[in-house]
Amino acid sequence: MKALKVFLAVVLLSAFIFFQAAPVLAKDIKIGYVSLGKAFDEYGKTKEADAVLEKKSNEKEKEREKMVNEISKLRDELELLNEKSKKDKQVVIDDKLKKLQEFVNATREELAKERDEMVKDIVREIDKVIQDYGKANGYTVILNDRVLVYGEDALDVTQDIVDILNKSAGKRR
Repeated sequence: MKALKVFLAVVLLSAFIFFQAAPVLAKDIKIGYVSLGKAFDEYGKTKEADAVLEKKSNEKEKEREKMVNEISKLRDELELLNEKSKKDKQVVIDDKLKKLQEFVNATREELAKERDEMVKDIVREIDKVIQDYGKANGYTVILNDRVLVYGEDALDVTQDIVDILNKSAGKRR
C-alpha cells in the first residue's frame, strides 16, 4: 500500500513537471544548416586569394625553370671539359642542385603557409557572418551540413550566407 502511494506520488509529480515544462518545449525552435564548403568556394574573396596564390606559384615556377635550365646548360658544358675542369664544374652543378632543392622546398612551404593563413581568415569571416545571420534571423541553431544525415532544402541557408559574404566583400573594395 505504501509502495502504491509512493508510485502514485511519483507519477503525479512527473505529470506536473511535464505539463509545466511543455510551454518551454513548445518554444519556437528555428534550425538551419549551411554548407561551409560551398560557402567557402563561392565566396569571391576565396577566388581572389586563389588567383593571388596561383600568380605567386607561377612566378616561383618560372624561377625554378630558370634554375633547371641553368643546371642543364652546365651539364652540357661538362661534356666538353677535361677531367680537372669537369670536377670543378661538377662541384658548381652540385651546389646549384642543392640550391634548387632548397628553393623548391622553401617555395612549397611558403605557399602552403600563405594558403593556410588565407583559409583561416576566410573561415573566420564565414563563421562570423553565420553567427550574425543566425542572431538577426532568430535561429536557435545553424549546423554544418557535414554533421547532417538529412535536412530539408528549406532549412539550407548557404545561399543567404554566400550572398551576404559577397555583398560585404563588394562594399570593401
